[in-house]
Amino acid sequence: MEKMHRARYTLEYKLEALRLIGAGQSIAAVAAMLGLADQTLHNWIKAQREGRLGGPGAKPVSAEQMELARLRAELARTKMEFAIMKKAAAYFARESV
Repeated sequence: MEKMHRARYTLEYKLEALRLIGAGQSIAAVAAMLGLADQTLHNWIKAQREGRLGGPGAKPVSAEQMELARLRAELARTKMEFAIMKKAAAYFARESV
């Protein structure tokens, strides 16, 4: 049987996810956008409230890693927006016929 590995996320990645939630997006939408379980985000919110939100290990994160995490979140958000626009275009194209 293959051993499953838990995903490890940087503190910056977690903070970006929490920032999206704080900006008014729902937990479910952010979880879908980032490919996470809703419960993971709930755990991060709780950990942040309790002041124990951290990343994997204590190793510092480079500027490139931070930029990569930001770009991944932006790409996921853009993909979600594109999918919504595609569905809306199909709906309105069908309605005009």
